[in-house]
Amino acid sequence: MLTFEQKLTIIQSFPELTRQNVSLGRVNFHYNESVMDKKNVVYHLHPNGNGFVYAAYIEGYETDQRGMVNIRDFSEEQLNKIIKQSIDSLSMLPEEREYNGLEEQFVNESQQTLTLVYDFGLFNVYAGDMLDGTFTTYKEALDYLQQEGFTKK
Repeated sequence: MLTFEQKLTIIQSFPELTRQNVSLGRVNFHYNESVMDKKNVVYHLHPNGNGFVYAAYIEGYETDQRGMVNIRDFSEEQLNKIIKQSIDSLSMLPEEREYNGLEEQFVNESQQTLTLVYDFGLFNVYAGDMLDGTFTTYKEALDYLQQEGFTKK
C-alpha cells in the first residue's frame, strides 16, 4: 500500500487538480475545469492512506452511492490511471461520454463505404478523407445515411 505522502506526490503530479485541505488532516483535490457540477476528483485523502476517487462515469470500478472508489490499496499505476480517467470523465458532458470514440462503418449496395465519427460534439460522415456531412445528433446522421442507402456494417 502506498503511503499518504506517496499518494500526495502522485496526485499532485496532475497540474489540473487543486488541493483543498479539510478537517482531520484530510485533503481533497478539485478539478475546477469540470463541465459537471462535480469538481472533487480525490475526496478525503487521509494521513492513514485511505481516500476516494470519483469514478461514477468510469467503467470497471465498483463505486459507492456517491460514485466514489476507495483507493486505500491502489498501486501507483492504478492510482494514476483512475485519476486520469476521473479527470477525463469530468471533462465531458454526459452525451459526449456516450459517443466518445464512436467510429462506425456504413456500406451501400455498390459496396461504397462511409464512416460516421463523433468528434468535438458533432457527428461527421466521411467518404475516405473527405467530409460528406456534419450533424448535431446521432439520429440525424443515421437518418441521412439511411436516406442515402447506407446500412451499418
